[in-house]
Amino acid sequence: MAKLYFRYGAMNSGKSTALLQAAYNYEERGQHVLLAKPDLDTKGDDRVVSRLGVTRRADVLLAPDVDVIAVFERARDEVRERTGSDVACLLIDEAQFLAPAQVDDLLRIALTSGVPVLAYGIRTDFRTLAFPGSRRLLEVAHSLEELKTICRCGRKAMFNARTIAGRYVFDGDQVAIDGETVTYESLCGACYLEESGGVLA
Repeated sequence: MAKLYFRYGAMNSGKSTALLQAAYNYEERGQHVLLAKPDLDTKGDDRVVSRLGVTRRADVLLAPDVDVIAVFERARDEVRERTGSDVACLLIDEAQFLAPAQVDDLLRIALTSGVPVLAYGIRTDFRTLAFPGSRRLLEVAHSLEELKTICRCGRKAMFNARTIAGRYVFDGDQVAIDGETVTYESLCGACYLEESGGVLA
């Protein structure tokens, strides 16, 4: 039986790098993978982008209301027609942006198609609140793995602090993709509390 995996971590913990490495490992052995990401992630347009400079075009962009199973089956059929073999793995980048119902579809894909699903994403937003997609993945995934990174103080980072024009902010929309003025910093709990004035959420 195939499984649904959720590999999560704070910003800059190497999630996209790990996803691209997993894709490479499958393909090095002559197997075929599908890469997908929510279209809400506009960073890199239709590409999965690693901080190390490695990029790769996603095979599928997932709109918030799209039927993930139907999209997967169409992409799977295209791989079969083109290569004569099946998909070995479905890889999802920025999985926190999925709707909970789409995460349920990922579980159904793993359980009914025999294709393992590896979802990579952030657990919580800049206010320490779970993204809906991440919350559902934490509830239903067969396997959970934390990808670790470090805070500026050297401790393990677990929170994502948002800065706008160099100032920390702790209110606003849950989603604000990096831009000219919006950036993020991975912080440990102590440094997050120091910057937020002791406020969580």
